[in-house]
Amino acid sequence: MTRFAKSALAALISLCTSLAAPFGVTQAVQAADLVGVYPDDDGGVCGQPWVLNKITHRFSYQVRHVPHLPDVQITDFRRIHQHRYLPANDTWPIGRRYCGATVSLSDGRDRTIWYLIEEGQGFASIGDNVEFCVSGFDRWMVYNGRCRVLR
Repeated sequence: MTRFAKSALAALISLCTSLAAPFGVTQAVQAADLVGVYPDDDGGVCGQPWVLNKITHRFSYQVRHVPHLPDVQITDFRRIHQHRYLPANDTWPIGRRYCGATVSLSDGRDRTIWYLIEEGQGFASIGDNVEFCVSGFDRWMVYNGRCRVLR
C-alpha cells in the first residue's frame, strides 16, 4: 500500500470515528451523553453533547495524569452559555466560540469551567477542537491564572 493510500485510509477512519460520536456511537457512557439534562442550556454549540463528552473525557484523562490533582469526575454541566463568538474572516481564519458553564464534580463540589471551540481545528483539520479549563485544575498554568486565557 502506498504512503498516500495509507494516509487517505487513516483520514477516512478518523472521519468515521468523529462522525460516529454525534449519533450516539461511543465507547463508554459519560455524563455529557445525557441529552436533555441541561434545562438552562442556550441550545447552541456550547451545549452540544459531543462538546461536553469531549470535555468530560479529557478532564478524566487530566486528573489521572497530572500529579497532585484530586481524583474526581465531571458529573453534570449547568448554566451553559456562550459569551463570545469570533467568526472566521479574511484576517482571522479560524472561527472561535468562547463558552462557560458550571460543572458538578464527583466530590460534590461545583466549579466554573471555561472552554473554547475552534472551528475546523480537529485532527487533520477535520471537525472542531475544544480547549477547556476547570477553575482550580490548571496546575501548570497552561491557561494563565484562573483560566484567564479562555475567559
